[in-house]
Amino acid sequence: MTELYFIRHCQPNYENHDDLTRELSPKGQADTGLVTGYLRDKNISAVLSSPFKRAVDTVAPFARAVGLPVITMEDLRERRIDSGWIEDFEGFARRQWADFSYKLSDGDSLGQVQARMEASLEKILEEHKGGRVAIGSHGTALSVLVHSLRPGFGYEGFSRIRGLMPWAVHFTFQGKACAQVEEIDLFAGEAREIL
Repeated sequence: MTELYFIRHCQPNYENHDDLTRELSPKGQADTGLVTGYLRDKNISAVLSSPFKRAVDTVAPFARAVGLPVITMEDLRERRIDSGWIEDFEGFARRQWADFSYKLSDGDSLGQVQARMEASLEKILEEHKGGRVAIGSHGTALSVLVHSLRPGFGYEGFSRIRGLMPWAVHFTFQGKACAQVEEIDLFAGEAREIL
């Protein structure tokens, strides 16, 4: 059995519009304690992350506490929306979830992000078979991965967790078969299976 704990990053500083360097806000920095507290008793054997600063910084305090390095994987990065900041994010997100091939001129489609995340998942399962791995992630990238394993999780699920940072999803695999997907509200301390 392999267990993967994907952690959506804590609240970022929205004043920084650069995806790669966007840091956590003061609230986000404080909320990394929720992540460390949640992961502390899981016997984590490796810590991976998207290369984006907000994802790395969300799992780094836990990694330091247990003496593990944070290993970044480029393909775990968040979806690129476009080269500029867009104002109507909700309209854009709805359109993308309705059509996984839709993208702006300089951005990623959800289909592209999903394919990247599925390839990353396969690599993680091969390299960490039988382990328990914590993974710093992002709202959209993690949501489309959940959708690929549990198709009932669509735009409504994504919209529901949009403001929930951090957010955790615990995947349990028997070999490469996904046996269970459970989401965890770290603020409320509540878990529920995603069917």
